[in-house]
Amino acid sequence: MDTLTPESLLARLQWRYATKQFDDSRKIPAEIWDGLEKALILSPSSFGMQPWKFLVVTDPEVKKSLVAASWNQTQPAGCSHFVVFAARTTLGEPEVDKYLAHTAATRGITTESLAGFRNVLVGFTANLAKEGRLKDWATNQVYIALGNFMTSCAVLGVDACPMEGISREQYDKILGLEGTGFSTVVACASGYRADADKYATTAKVRFPAGEVVRHV
Repeated sequence: MDTLTPESLLARLQWRYATKQFDDSRKIPAEIWDGLEKALILSPSSFGMQPWKFLVVTDPEVKKSLVAASWNQTQPAGCSHFVVFAARTTLGEPEVDKYLAHTAATRGITTESLAGFRNVLVGFTANLAKEGRLKDWATNQVYIALGNFMTSCAVLGVDACPMEGISREQYDKILGLEGTGFSTVVACASGYRADADKYATTAKVRFPAGEVVRHV
């Protein structure tokens, strides 16, 4: 396994920024996107439940239609690949059993051997639903995937811009998510920065380590 040095990692993270203007003539090469898409799939989640769906938007007309639903921000139309992160709105025994069946098949074990784990997951999801926190929990998991995606983009030299300034309801309508058991949480534009984007050379502002890191 190749080792990425701390210096190389920090250089990539220093290079990245929330890209405001993309070069719409440049597209992410297929092999690069394939790696980024697989990185999305490898994102960690609580219990490994993966309560999400990633919608990769590359159709120019669909991307344009998302601009108005993004407070008229142009990143959806200008970027190469626009990723919409959706979270599960329902999660119960059917979803738990599907996950455990896939786990058993992947690891070559029986579903019966996962009975104890099933009880934990069923109880956990039932409590979330009872307390009205299921959507919040799933949303938190989606943000883990977003962070993983953005870091992966930086490592591979791809620009990205996370976007919360969107109408989730309009996104759901445009992307056909209504009634699917998933709803939009956040989006992320990815591609390559335009030469005219002034923010590419703007100094990165971060508080010093002493203010945000505490060693205990």
